Amino acid sequence: MNIGDRVRLLHGNEEGVIRRISSSGRIEVEIEDGFIIPVLKYELVLVHETEKKHFGSKPLEDLPVETPVPISAPKDQGLYLAFLPINDQSLSLYLINDSHQAYLAHVSEVFGSNHRTLFADKLQAGDAKKFDDRLLKEMDEWPAFLLRFIPIQSKLEKAIPAFERQMRMKPTQFFKHLSKAPRLDKNTYLFALEQTTKELDIRALNADLKEIGTKPTPLETKRPPKTIDLHIEQLVPDASKMSNSEILRIQLGVFEKNLDQAIASGMDQITFIHGVGNGVLRKEIHSRLSQVQNIKYFQDTQKDNWGYGATLVRIS
Repeated sequence: MNIGDRVRLLHGNEEGVIRRISSSGRIEVEIEDGFIIPVLKYELVLVHETEKKHFGSKPLEDLPVETPVPISAPKDQGLYLAFLPINDQSLSLYLINDSHQAYLAHVSEVFGSNHRTLFADKLQAGDAKKFDDRLLKEMDEWPAFLLRFIPIQSKLEKAIPAFERQMRMKPTQFFKHLSKAPRLDKNTYLFALEQTTKELDIRALNADLKEIGTKPTPLETKRPPKTIDLHIEQLVPDASKMSNSEILRIQLGVFEKNLDQAIASGMDQITFIHGVGNGVLRKEIHSRLSQVQNIKYFQDTQKDNWGYGATLVRIS
């Protein structure tokens, strides 16, 4: 593949032109709406010349743009996460409250069992508050966002349940959410937060905390093996129809689960075999390990066996 080639995503409807190829194998593709998205080489296929001759070819700027379906929410239920394009590289993140209800809002990044707070404040009715900026080309490396909302009820009335939602952005779906954001009155990538939300059962949580405080319960944490193989063929029966992003999600899930169990069970060290490959899994693992406080250090290991395709983690 070369700069200027027309390509299509294997697991999506997006089509565009290659604008940049990095040494790590990541490719930046300009899609029809003018935005540039980062994609791994293995998730792309060239649009063949024969296909161009049969269906015709148009310059990128003349291609028809798919009209996104507007996002709507029920009356008085208008909480949104919006990504406002600043240019073709950067996005500003906003929380929007287009309802008549005020909330205490909390947004954090999720790194396994570790969180980093991005926003914690009142979100009054009609507010649109910016809380962060992001680079489009790094979308594959964004951690998940955890958003929590507790209604502020100043009068004695029927209780409105608190709720939370955890979201991870995927380039193949992200660009389908283009819509005019309420309050900002600008085109953004808009995500309604009440849909498929999970309610927080505050009473149940308080009951659990009370029971823990009065009745000690022995912790039974399963101790994982000392070496965890993250090659996808070791984790699922058949990965032939899975995209690279799906494979990476499964591998990181197994990594985080076993790391949490290793820390909780008091292990001194654990080794993760991630292979050499294009280095994406190794980079993501090292990035997440650098955020965990219970880690003394981590390093590449076992060159003779795996050619530095493994990481040793020393646990404090």
